[in-house]
Amino acid sequence: MKRALCIVLDSVGCGHAPDADAYGDDGANTLGHLFQYCAGLALPHLASLGLYDLLDIPYSHPYHPGASWARLTAHSPGKDTTSGHWELMGCAAGEPLATFTQFPADFIAELELRAGVTFIGNFPASGTEILTTLGEKHLRTGHPILYTSADSVLQIAAHEDRFGLEKLLELCRTARCLLDERGIRIGRVIARPFTGNFASEFKRTGNRHDFSIIPGQTILNRMEKAGIQIHGIGKIADIFANSGITHSHPSQSNRDGMALIDQLWQSKLDAPHFIFANLVDFDSLYGHRRDPSGYAQCLMDFDAWLGTFLKTISPTDLVILTADHGNDPYHPGTDHTREQVPALVLGKTITDGHFAQVAKWLDDYFLDEYVIR
Repeated sequence: MKRALCIVLDSVGCGHAPDADAYGDDGANTLGHLFQYCAGLALPHLASLGLYDLLDIPYSHPYHPGASWARLTAHSPGKDTTSGHWELMGCAAGEPLATFTQFPADFIAELELRAGVTFIGNFPASGTEILTTLGEKHLRTGHPILYTSADSVLQIAAHEDRFGLEKLLELCRTARCLLDERGIRIGRVIARPFTGNFASEFKRTGNRHDFSIIPGQTILNRMEKAGIQIHGIGKIADIFANSGITHSHPSQSNRDGMALIDQLWQSKLDAPHFIFANLVDFDSLYGHRRDPSGYAQCLMDFDAWLGTFLKTISPTDLVILTADHGNDPYHPGTDHTREQVPALVLGKTITDGHFAQVAKWLDDYFLDEYVIR
């Protein structure tokens, strides 16, 4: 039974892309700067798959049998989660998704009318900054917090108890519908629930949900039609608006996501299957918050898990480790960085290229045998 796995290490870039200066990201290098400045950072299992070779770090130990590595460059414009994941699955965006520093007044007015709410905010901010700035006002007034970032996102934060989680999710669904009706190509509407009674104790919960624009055709759709099970772990189903996903397994953290990978990988599934996982903690907890020591420790925690997982891979499996963009904690600001990403693969020999090569690898592995042509 054929099985494949792709793990997206969210934001684990490996050096600025050739066009990074157009995004204000010249010199960004998420992994390079972490190794340069974080004493004690060591990733021996990722090194055995070729990561150190991509980073020009000396490595003299044995490589994992069958390891192949390459550097991938985005063809799509932008540096966001949506365009990165879509291109990995073979759907490169021809034009950038829409971004705003402030959403139009007429759009906000109609959304407020439809949903029966009044927003506060409507400016760019990081997830922690917005709660510090407006969280207590939200508790006093009950008004949801609307904000954005450099990415193609509309984010709404609300207290799980004061506002209600289901009410927040329904508000985000309404925002998604209105954007689509107006032809505004925002990649994701993100529900950002939080808890706590004061600014010093506000904490975002794991009940986040992304409402994405529907992608064009991807390799996921083609595999689904060929009878291959597609298991999305983490926010994968959200990113693809459930298109091409046969089974969704939301996760609360990297640790939870890795446990789900173990569980599915060791299950005796009754059909050829592809496990597609996003591990978001690198990005959401450490990249955006510009916490290099936390980022480095998160990488080492993943590497420790990987050391055990590598023992479960057989020569007939296809395993891909990659990323969707960068988020250099040493780069100014709190946004993603336009970077190349590593591709570390077992089960296929690979070369440098665009993100969409990942879709080609999956096509070669699954569809030549299973699709009816």
